Amino acid sequence: MPRAALASVSMALQAGEKEVRCNEKQLPEELNFVPSSSCSDYLFKLLLIGDSGVGKSCLLLRFAKIRTVELDGKTAKLQIWDTAGQERFRTITSSYYRGAHGIIVVYDVTDQESFNNVKQWLNEIDRYASENVNKLLVGNKCDLTANKVVPYETAKAFADEIGIPFLETSAKNATNVGQAFMAMTAAIKNKWVACRSKISLSVG
Repeated sequence: MPRAALASVSMALQAGEKEVRCNEKQLPEELNFVPSSSCSDYLFKLLLIGDSGVGKSCLLLRFAKIRTVELDGKTAKLQIWDTAGQERFRTITSSYYRGAHGIIVVYDVTDQESFNNVKQWLNEIDRYASENVNKLLVGNKCDLTANKVVPYETAKAFADEIGIPFLETSAKNATNVGQAFMAMTAAIKNKWVACRSKISLSVG
């Protein structure tokens, strides 16, 4: 079975490096982190999902120059997985979602069907990913204003209804691309810090 391509931005674990879990019996699965290197504090696994042709790979390529993200004095390397077209053949399985800290659901603002299918992708997340995994809805190709068929207000209302953040992006001119990945990374880190604080209080 073909595997989802691990994009060039992914910083693989060094040979022989052992995975370290942060009190994994108490932390939710999506909050178990591995150290990425001696130069960074965390390695976060992010997924890009959505219909074929919505621009997932282009978003990733636009972001590829940013190897690390710094938040509150901590650095995180992002291991970003793209489906590499497998969504066309429905070959995405639970192994792709396993261990993900955050999932970005992408649709094309010029393609109504890709937006309609967002619900299906969210169902996939509910089925295969960890229960409390961070999610972000992204409407890509916002630079194509003349061809836009999914209004910002419609997508924002939908995202608010299901309780997830929303951004419109353009991989072509880099609009909000960095912000999307930064927002996801911050949400993951904040959830981890909050969870660790609760554990410390319960132990104390």
